[in-house]
Amino acid sequence: MSWINIGILSLISILPRWIVHPFAKAYVAGETIEKTVQVVKRMNQLGYTCTLDILGEHIQSPSKAEKITKDYCSLYEVIDKETLNCNISIKLTHIGLELDEKLVENNFQMILRQADSHNNFLRIDMENSPYTQKTIDLYQKNIHNYEKIGIVLQAYLKRSLEDAQALNAPGFNTRICKGIYNEPSNIAFKEKIEIQDNFFLITKEILSGEGFAAIATHDIPLIDRIESWIEQNNISNDRFEFQVLYGVPMGFKLKRLLSKGYTVRQYIPFGPDWFDYSLRRLKENPKIISYVLANLFKR
Repeated sequence: MSWINIGILSLISILPRWIVHPFAKAYVAGETIEKTVQVVKRMNQLGYTCTLDILGEHIQSPSKAEKITKDYCSLYEVIDKETLNCNISIKLTHIGLELDEKLVENNFQMILRQADSHNNFLRIDMENSPYTQKTIDLYQKNIHNYEKIGIVLQAYLKRSLEDAQALNAPGFNTRICKGIYNEPSNIAFKEKIEIQDNFFLITKEILSGEGFAAIATHDIPLIDRIESWIEQNNISNDRFEFQVLYGVPMGFKLKRLLSKGYTVRQYIPFGPDWFDYSLRRLKENPKIISYVLANLFKR
């Protein structure tokens, strides 16, 4: 099926945005904060907590990185003003990581101070492998200044279980996801079962220790496996939450999780860069096209 996915990707790349937009709008809250606020309010009313992510990454201009930083600072003010049950997730390359380490650190600390002033949480997304250690280093450097920050561990990376073991401690908060970037086999698992098993092991490591696990997957059999282990080991509900991407169909699974008293968080991307962002994701992993198309037909 990969040649079909690549063919579709080539077609999407040359189509006008208005044609492609219907494929993306189910998974992106909107281009403006006003529309996004309404989506978050609706999700909150349905019982979900939320995380907001301004779409974009790999900024090549210091002035653009500073603008994105200010946008995130303003976003905390909007969340507070609208009394949303919501926090924020950022990509470090979106605020200057590729340009200058001092620049990204200054921008990150500016966002962190804003999070602190509103007593809110900040998640640092994990990007592809050249940035893994830099992301962990920045997290460790700043966790002592403000405890309501967390990172992401990607289950397809072979190093992630050791990272979990090294970082796991009181106050450690990590989102565990499978990972979407196309990494070489010497550093990443390629088989589905290997990634599922490593995801499960990382989750067990965090919850067997003193950290908090944000379990981010749409793999229902994997969720069931983790949920069964959680129940067998009497893990308190305040030690974990389940996370899903906004718009991805999950049948009745999310309502069942909510009915058990579990926290379920919707990860909601938004912003004017939805088109370029979507193309980058698809180019990195054309298999996503089959997944998106399948979910569109399910809808």
